[in-house]
Amino acid sequence: MKNYLEIKKTIKPFKKQISVEGDKSISIRWVLLSSLSKKKSISYNLLRSEDVLNALKCVKVLGSKVKLNKTKCEIVGIGLKDKFKKKILLDAGNSGTLGRLILGLLVNTKNKIKLIGDSSLSKRDFYRVTKPLKKFGAKFYSSEKRLPITMMGSKNPKSINYVENKGSAQCKTSVMLAALKSKGITKIKAKKSRDHTELLFRHLNIPIKIKKTKNFDFISVKGVNDINALNYKIPGDISSCAFLIVLTILSRNSKLIVKNINLNPTRTGIIKILKKMGASIKTLNKKNYRGELVGDIFVKSSKNLKAINCPKEYNSSAIDEFLIIFLVAAKSKGISYFNQLSELNKKESPRLIWGSKILNFMGIKNKLTNKSIKIYGNPNISLDKKITIRNFLKDHRVFMMSTIAALTFGGVWKIHDVNAIKTSFPSFLKKLEYLNQ
Repeated sequence: MKNYLEIKKTIKPFKKQISVEGDKSISIRWVLLSSLSKKKSISYNLLRSEDVLNALKCVKVLGSKVKLNKTKCEIVGIGLKDKFKKKILLDAGNSGTLGRLILGLLVNTKNKIKLIGDSSLSKRDFYRVTKPLKKFGAKFYSSEKRLPITMMGSKNPKSINYVENKGSAQCKTSVMLAALKSKGITKIKAKKSRDHTELLFRHLNIPIKIKKTKNFDFISVKGVNDINALNYKIPGDISSCAFLIVLTILSRNSKLIVKNINLNPTRTGIIKILKKMGASIKTLNKKNYRGELVGDIFVKSSKNLKAINCPKEYNSSAIDEFLIIFLVAAKSKGISYFNQLSELNKKESPRLIWGSKILNFMGIKNKLTNKSIKIYGNPNISLDKKITIRNFLKDHRVFMMSTIAALTFGGVWKIHDVNAIKTSFPSFLKKLEYLNQ
């Protein structure tokens, strides 16, 4: 079976309503938090991607009972005390979220646990979480910076003071999970990032206090002896939805409604950015669910797109969407500038570099540094050449960016590693087929 996609034609105009799978960030957090409750937790619309399935495998290895069928997932966890068996091996696959968060969950294990991942994950930085976890009393053997990592927790993890200055929700959440198992109150000063964990803690009545300032959130978490079951209907993932939004914006005579999407303000930077660039996009039917803002997104083809000097305060709330935003900049009139994006090169692939590469393949002039990109837009872009995308470390977002570029700008594209989408958006190609019917 071939593991590449060939695209020779642009997508036909469409007017459709669609939904996308559950939010990946919330899905993984649901799995890990449910594993800490001795009661039965139930989720609906859990994302069935490789990252989430790996999370389910990990908590099963640690002793949780997991039941997954077509409509729901049930987990009966082991509680907060250490019941882990000796010589446990956990595989996080390609998921940085799973790998970094689960280390926080293991802060009180009395036996050594080894964490591994695929070749891409093994190149990513883990010192950003092992460093604060050592303050709780955890010990690391052979490596603290890269997988594989062998860890042993503390019998009595102690609360800590921690400053998170990268804007990383993964680092913040890893510390918050460790705080649940510690004595006392852990205090966190965190640069603005996704707040799904804070909202889930509040929903579960976990003792948490949050004070928000312009640039930082001050979070206090008190250790607990048990937590409640977590029953949850997971909203659609805006990071997956983003590719369909941009597909619609760049296509001819098209309209799209995407139902029941997570509109958490820490995730909607892409909507703010696209509106500033002149895109026709609205949010509808908004409601509060378990603290999360959920609603529908209406978008249609947009002409007269304009360049943007992207405000850096949007970076953290659009960090997973910049590759697809770059395609809108390629079609816009003027020069777009995106800065302070060095974190993009620490994802599944060096994404900032790959964004520049794909624009170069398309003939879009751009200037790249290690933390910024300047894109010289061409509103009349129409490709008539062959482009091959390969060797991108199987990064799902590079694959999807390339696919959207092929469907909107033309040319003949051969995009390798189709299976990359399984980590976050397994139904991506089926959704595209539906829109092109």
